[in-house]
Amino acid sequence: MKFANSSGHAVQARPFRDPAQRTGATRRSRLPAMRRTVLCTAFAWATLTAGTAMAEANPDAAPEAPEADLNIKASQTDQWTGFWNRQQMLGDIGGLRPWLGKYGVTFALTETTEVLANLRGGLARGADYDGLTTATVQVDTQKAFGLPGGLFNVSGLQIHGANLSANKLGTLNTASGIEADDSTRLWELWYQQSFLNKRVDVKIGQQSLDQEFIASTYSALFVNTMFGWPALPSYDMPSGGPAYPLSDLGVRVRGQITPSLTALAGVFDGDPLGNNPNNKSGTNFNLHNGTLFIGELQYAINQPADGEMVGAGGGGLPGTYKLGVWYNNGSFADQRFDNTGLSLANPASTGVAANHHGDYSFYAVADQMVWRPDPDEPRSIGVFARVMGAPGDRNLVSLAANLGVVMKAPFRGRDNDSVGLALTYIKVGNNVHGLDQDNLAFSGGSYGVRTSETTLEATYQYQVNPWWQLQADAQYTFNAGAGQNPGDPTQPLRNTFVVGLRTNITF
Repeated sequence: MKFANSSGHAVQARPFRDPAQRTGATRRSRLPAMRRTVLCTAFAWATLTAGTAMAEANPDAAPEAPEADLNIKASQTDQWTGFWNRQQMLGDIGGLRPWLGKYGVTFALTETTEVLANLRGGLARGADYDGLTTATVQVDTQKAFGLPGGLFNVSGLQIHGANLSANKLGTLNTASGIEADDSTRLWELWYQQSFLNKRVDVKIGQQSLDQEFIASTYSALFVNTMFGWPALPSYDMPSGGPAYPLSDLGVRVRGQITPSLTALAGVFDGDPLGNNPNNKSGTNFNLHNGTLFIGELQYAINQPADGEMVGAGGGGLPGTYKLGVWYNNGSFADQRFDNTGLSLANPASTGVAANHHGDYSFYAVADQMVWRPDPDEPRSIGVFARVMGAPGDRNLVSLAANLGVVMKAPFRGRDNDSVGLALTYIKVGNNVHGLDQDNLAFSGGSYGVRTSETTLEATYQYQVNPWWQLQADAQYTFNAGAGQNPGDPTQPLRNTFVVGLRTNITF
């Protein structure tokens, strides 16, 4: 997780009860109490003495002592039932979780909080706090009312704090994946039904595409937004596309073509904000803003079979490779020329940009484990790469790419920690670059000409306990703003250096 992202939790063992607390055998009133005590004590002493002698004579043949077994059980039980070691901070919530589970209902509540600080460059120095609370309820229809293969999902967001990237950076590669306008909003609301022994499933309703499309498993470790929902759809799709914190009405179909090959296809409304750009509640459902089509092929190699440990995969190193395309049939403004063919920077321009029908992008994603010294141990190294392109005449971003390396269990005894180093790159479209050159020529003075921007991120995620993570992070952005200060294009924007700490708690 991302965190399996979404469901499997370890089952907590029942609290160990000391034998002294258990109900004893029924007292036998016919045998005098003193005689019974003496006989039992003598028998226990004789048995213990004989067992000890046998063990000393032949240690290999000696059976394991009952006390050793009790110690093991006590240790294992303490591991899962203590507050510090439970899977969620609130445990079973006084029996609420198992009671809901009987009816197929699962409830998840998480809090992500962070403080990020810009130490140099950008728009201003300083630190900002922001946070995200996510609540999700899912219902398994088989357990709830006997309908096999159905899953209902509803989730909500509570976003709070300040936006460091807008306030202090001015970069295209925004520093945090949880930055958004403060709001309490509906996120996703959908129903999924599987068919043909779960080889095909259909999801319908309000969906966030970043949960399934254009996703990289290894890149999810990083804090910068562009390692989650990438820069190209963020800037080129209307309203940034149906991805956190937005979602969109639509239908998604997923089918398993072969055990290794899966296809996804979806049709969604073209603009998640639709006719209400101030839709902070997330409940502005509409289908009146064009159509977004998206399709993706996923090819997986050396994946573990059912019941196997993740990473086993028959001895080979697991990997996933994806190819995809999206198309939006709406109208998109040219980034350089007006409706008469003049540059928008020309004083004689009408100021009305030329229109293009439709927008599209092709993309590829790869996640591959490249090193694993022992298949039975979590230590491994994986790499990821993601690249996508779009037309340069109607888009701010024509090329975006991510690549990085992640090591899991970097130190002995830290099996759930991860450390990573990654790079994200944005290239502005040709017409955006050309418009800046035109502005420079017509202004007769200084003017920033946008080209590209690159951010390098290093991060370490420390698993404090099963329900709490701490993550230290550092990001350096080269050619911030792609070479232009968004507040004043005539002034330069120095490279930025961001450090911070994020914490994730699962309630």
